[in-house]
Order: sequence, then C-alpha cells, then structure tokens
Amino acid sequence: MRPKVILITGANGEVGHGLIQRLHAMKDQPPVVVLDIRGLDEHMQPLVDTTIVGDILDENLLDTLMSEYEIDMIFHLAALLSTHSEFRPTSAHRVNVQGTINLLQLAEEQARWRGKAVKFIFPSSIAVYGMPDLDTKAQVPPLTENEYTMPTTIYGCNKLYCEHLGRYYTRHYRQLATTPEPFGVDFRCVRFPGLISALTLPTGGTSDYAPEMLHAAAKGEPYQSFVRPDSVIPFMAMPDAIKALLTLAHAPREQLTQLVYNVTSFSLTAEEIAGMVQQAFPNAQIDYAPTPGRQNIVDTWPREIDDSAARRDWGWLPEYDAERAFFRYLIPTIQQRYRST
Repeated sequence: MRPKVILITGANGEVGHGLIQRLHAMKDQPPVVVLDIRGLDEHMQPLVDTTIVGDILDENLLDTLMSEYEIDMIFHLAALLSTHSEFRPTSAHRVNVQGTINLLQLAEEQARWRGKAVKFIFPSSIAVYGMPDLDTKAQVPPLTENEYTMPTTIYGCNKLYCEHLGRYYTRHYRQLATTPEPFGVDFRCVRFPGLISALTLPTGGTSDYAPEMLHAAAKGEPYQSFVRPDSVIPFMAMPDAIKALLTLAHAPREQLTQLVYNVTSFSLTAEEIAGMVQQAFPNAQIDYAPTPGRQNIVDTWPREIDDSAARRDWGWLPEYDAERAFFRYLIPTIQQRYRST
C-alpha cells in the first residue's frame, strides 16, 4: 500500500517551515512530504518524511508522486510572488496558474484512486482586490470576499483565477461527463493580508515597507519608505498566517459555507507603523520617498477586509493585534537577531 502523506509545495519559505513545525508537533497526522525547487533547509529535514527537489511544472515528477503516495492533504504554497511577478508576468502565469492546475489535477486523480476527497489548502492574497481610487478606498466598509475583485497586478490576477479554479475542481469538475466524479477536491482558500515576519528578511515585496522599517531601525540604518505616510492596508503577523491555514484545514467540511475566506488582524498606515518602530528604536530615521509603481499597487488594495465568515464558520481569531504583533513578536525577535550578529 502507498503511504498516506501530507504534501507541502513551496515548503522552504517561512510559511512552509512554520507548517512543518506545527504539523510535526501535532498527534495523529500523516507524514509530511515536501516539494520545493530549492529543496529544504537542513535543520528542517528531520521534521519531514521526504524532501523532493523539483518543480511543480514537472508533470513527470507529479506522476511519480501520484504513484508513490496516497496524498491526503495538499498545502500548495509554491508561487512567484507579487513584485517579482510584475517583472516576469508570463513566468508568473506558468508558476502560479499552470502549477496550481497541475496540483489540482493531482488532487483530483488521488481522490478518484482513494475514493475520498483530497483537501487542497491554498493561500491567496489581498492582491485579488482592486480599488478604483483613493476616495472609494477611504469610504467603503471592510470588503467581503466578493467585492471589488478587479486586481491590477498579474499576481492578483493569478490568485483570483486560481480561487475560481479551486471552485471549479470542487463543485463543477467535468460537469458534462456521463458519470460525474463522486469524490474530487476539497478546496479551501485563505485570502491573506500583508504578512509581517520577524524571522525572514524582506525581499522587496509590495507590503514589505513594514518589515523593512523594522530591520533598518534594528541595524541603525536610515530608511526611506516607498509608500506615502497615509498608505494603509491590512496586515497579519506570520504566526497567525500559519494558524489560519491549519485551522481551516482541520475544520469539518459541513461547517464551511464558502470556499474562499478572508482573514485579517489589524490595519495601520505607514506612519503608524513608523511610530511603533520609533517607540522601540527612538533613534530610527524614517522618511518617505514613494515610488509610483508600488505606491499605485498599495493604493488599489483595501484599507480593511471583512473576515466575519471565517470567524463564524471555523472559529478564526487572530492571536496578534497590532500592539502584540509589534511589541511581543516582531520587535523583540528582530532585536535579538541583530544582537547575535
């Protein structure tokens, strides 16, 4: 018999590491198989059953996975992220869309073989939203999952389309077939706000002005924000992102009234973030030099999103509000990082 496993793609980022650590600590979970184009950091390898270095676009590799394992659940984290996607839109489409179709098809075939649906956990993004102008952004209430979904970035377009693909594979796959598929994919999507990590260095992402302020202040370096002081989007601390994925993954299917769920924690302006950074680092020098490209993108993302459906259906509740995120998680961890270097 093929061993039952959990598959994590794109596992060598911080979300992947966090998932691996949490799954390893949980009882009665199948072994974890990870797939990443870069492999898995050495210190994480004892926590998983198998590490596969490979590409989600490699259909032969996915066929091998299909033949060797019974895949019970997929956390599909592999993606080309927002800023990099803007420079390479065709590559972004291949990785973010075709890669997701490949994994959804793998889940469908696994479900047919095992006679039971395969859970497919997918992280989406506030990049799927597209506010038409700043006045609208300032005036509308927190957005639900189906409002203003007119993204202006290729990453947002990719993520929104993949949300629809997940809905198709779950509810409408091969709907004209003589014999409908009896099991199929159990697609569950978490739509994240901007994620702030204390452990991973920012890499120029569209919402990275928040962690960039923190790291620059901790190193005693001046920082120029690439967005205006009044720029505002919702954020979440990284531990809450991992909690959201796992909580949704283990929620009873009968309690879920939709396939895509907003989650959020707090919304702050860039100026408010700078103020919190300067409370911890009084000598921090933070100025503003908005760059049109990333500023325009941030302006299309909402001030706040409505996560009441997640709270109602699967008990979502963040552990980190703004104060706790900065003063209990981000600032102490980042301070310790630079004390030890």
